[in-house]
Amino acid sequence: MSIVYEGHVIWAQVDANMHLRHSAYADFAAQARISMLDSLGLNFKVFQHLKLGPILFREELQYLREVGINDTIKIESVLTRARADGSRWSIRHELYRGDGVKAAIILVEGAWMDLAKRKLAPLPDDLSQKFMSLPQAPDFVLE
Repeated sequence: MSIVYEGHVIWAQVDANMHLRHSAYADFAAQARISMLDSLGLNFKVFQHLKLGPILFREELQYLREVGINDTIKIESVLTRARADGSRWSIRHELYRGDGVKAAIILVEGAWMDLAKRKLAPLPDDLSQKFMSLPQAPDFVLE
């Protein structure tokens, strides 16, 4: 099982070769993560109140197939690695074209940052439990 985000490729996301530009893949994955967090009740208002936010240490994109303008995309997202308290985590996004062909794999590694102290910080226990309830990959690793 995974969390699914769906979107539509627009003109501004296409490059000179008439396919989805490289940075748009990362943008779609970021939106998928934000939607995923929002589905848990971890929205921007909650983050603002807690003065916390997600931060990425690494983002890796593997391009498999072209995606064109006006194509509908689907992104399936799963946790692939996390500390037991959810303070550090990795997420895999698999991006599919409208015809069902897998077009990209986006791997991210991140954590939570205290926005006032500008240091890493865990989520409060109740939110950590919600975060850790996200769908996990078959190869999920608990650290």
